[in-house]
Amino acid sequence: MIGPMLWLIAVAVLVVATFLAWRLASSRASLPCPAWLSWLVELDNPLFRNNRADAIIAGLELAPGMRCLDAGCGPGRLTLPMARAVGPAGAVLAFDLQDAMLAKVEARARAAGLGNIGLRQGALGSGALEAGAFDRATLATVLGEIPDQEAALAEIFAALEAGGVLAVTEVIADPHFQTRPHVLRLAQAAGFREPRLTGGALSYTLYLRKPVPGG
Repeated sequence: MIGPMLWLIAVAVLVVATFLAWRLASSRASLPCPAWLSWLVELDNPLFRNNRADAIIAGLELAPGMRCLDAGCGPGRLTLPMARAVGPAGAVLAFDLQDAMLAKVEARARAAGLGNIGLRQGALGSGALEAGAFDRATLATVLGEIPDQEAALAEIFAALEAGGVLAVTEVIADPHFQTRPHVLRLAQAAGFREPRLTGGALSYTLYLRKPVPGG
């Protein structure tokens, strides 16, 4: 009979093996997190404080009535608390490549009684977002899954109002981890300015602002 300790070791080995295999595959192709692994995306990793939903959202300085974009929303780890923060007068668009992820967001929003969450399926960089439609946007551990990162950031830049803020979060535990210098180069090329950083080299959030004309 296998004891509890052996079960824990077996589970740990399986998790590590899955992570390594996913990282290897992700280095060769763009692979979004599958919907059946959404429970991993949903967890707030205690080792990386800046990746916690409340920490990311606090840095966005949300206010009631704001319009927000959760780009690559997954199962809605950020979508739901953002919707609560902007209140009934505000709105959050949950945007994801996978219909299965959006279905999870819809079910969770319904269970939480939140009626200010919209859903849209699409690929970032494909022109699916309206210009000037949002005050705030998030891109949490998603950028490395996108084939055309330049187009994705350019589209988010255009979708923000002048003065709007994009939060880009990256964590080394993610198979698609992107370094801070790489993200900064892409963001500055898209037009973002005034980067503000939380975290360190291996786990960070960059808050990037779309300049106000003449500001």
